[in-house]
Amino acid sequence: MSHDYPKIASELLHSLGGVDNIEQAAHCVTRLRLSLKDAAQVDSATLNQIDLVKGSFFTGGLFQVVIGPGEVEKVYAALRELTGLAAATIADVKRQGAQKGNGMQRLVRVLSDVFMPILPALVIAGLLMGVNNLLGAKGMFIAGQTLLDAYPNLDGVWSLINLMANTSFVFLPALVGWSAAKRFGGSEILGIVLGLMLVHPDLLNAWNYGKAVAGLEGQSLPYFDIFGWFRIEKVGYQGQILPILLAAYVMSVIERWLRARVPNAIQLLVIPITTIVITGVLALAIIGPVTRHLGILITEGMVALFDLAPVIGGAIFGLLYAPLVVTGMHHMFLAVDLQLISTQGGTFIWPMIVMSNLAQGSAALAVFYMTRNARDKSMASTSAISAYFGITEPAMFGVNLRYKFPFYCALAGSALGCIFLSLNKIKASAIGVGGLPGFISIVPDYIPMFVVGMVIAMSVPFALTCALSMKIVRPGYRVA
Repeated sequence: MSHDYPKIASELLHSLGGVDNIEQAAHCVTRLRLSLKDAAQVDSATLNQIDLVKGSFFTGGLFQVVIGPGEVEKVYAALRELTGLAAATIADVKRQGAQKGNGMQRLVRVLSDVFMPILPALVIAGLLMGVNNLLGAKGMFIAGQTLLDAYPNLDGVWSLINLMANTSFVFLPALVGWSAAKRFGGSEILGIVLGLMLVHPDLLNAWNYGKAVAGLEGQSLPYFDIFGWFRIEKVGYQGQILPILLAAYVMSVIERWLRARVPNAIQLLVIPITTIVITGVLALAIIGPVTRHLGILITEGMVALFDLAPVIGGAIFGLLYAPLVVTGMHHMFLAVDLQLISTQGGTFIWPMIVMSNLAQGSAALAVFYMTRNARDKSMASTSAISAYFGITEPAMFGVNLRYKFPFYCALAGSALGCIFLSLNKIKASAIGVGGLPGFISIVPDYIPMFVVGMVIAMSVPFALTCALSMKIVRPGYRVA
């Protein structure tokens, strides 16, 4: 179905208060993100009736309009052509609106700016790792055997996929170093170098740190002996987030300070080497060890909470994750997932995110089944499919939040699904697609119970939404 994008852009512009009310505009996968001079000028009622608009809200100093994947790029292009606005990145727009948010919102924006650019690499790595786990899972397809045992000629394929899957996680500090340096105003190439330094082959692999500390398998903790004055742990930070995140911030501060003071004629010679040497020493001597132990404390605290009170932990997460998506604060969980994978060998957070996404999709699907309104039916069907594959904004803003009770039904289904996963200690070995294909990234032994959790998260919202739609009289719905 084709759409008149210039017309949609014109209607959007009028509802947003005109071109003079827009400071900057950008888009993500599903939403237009706008920095406005005066949010009070927005005519939300008219805006939400525009073709392709699935909802709108103001958060973190930005006004966001939910369009949907694919279509948002075309609407954005038409809006730019109509207004003459310069192209802007999400980071540009967020910086414009940063002064309108509180401290927590600014922190979440930083995490979002750092992790969103590298998310595709993590998702692809997670899916490939999931495929490898299935190939090597004993009894998954053949009783008492793995597929590799039954078909030895698959070993080469398994090794190749394993190499591709591990690359993003082995060199994760380099990816984060690049993205964080860009976000903090430092040199991106120096951010990459700093990240690679933290996973250099001469350092003890981070996966063996625990064995070295405990003296297992004849391993001991190696050190750099600096002039006999002090020692620095000779340990890498594979798969870890906090060390490189803080180190990249420090590096950017040092580099910007030097850039403002070193003469232009010698900047290329002085700034890179000074920045890397100072930051490298700080990263290995102070930042790395401190943040490693901080990360361990955070993950152990999360694990302890879900071990001691799995029902409470699962219920809270299931109820709060979707509202956090509304505010944009859900991005902070990516760092927690990666820390759990690094220190615990798997994450129990990401499987619960899948429950929330599926629940929102099923609530939207129930609206599709119950409504008689052609526009609502079309929006609900496409939004449900999108949510089932991990993109929930169209379902939440375009359907569930509009009618409110489907959103609450989705929260109930999400909470029950998360409680079930928490009680059964379901883990994912990596981050994958947060929807129906999500089982691929689950540790193979947990896949059957994870599928049960998926059924709970999908069936409860659908049934509740259908039941309530017959009791709550709303135009366009079937009423018992």
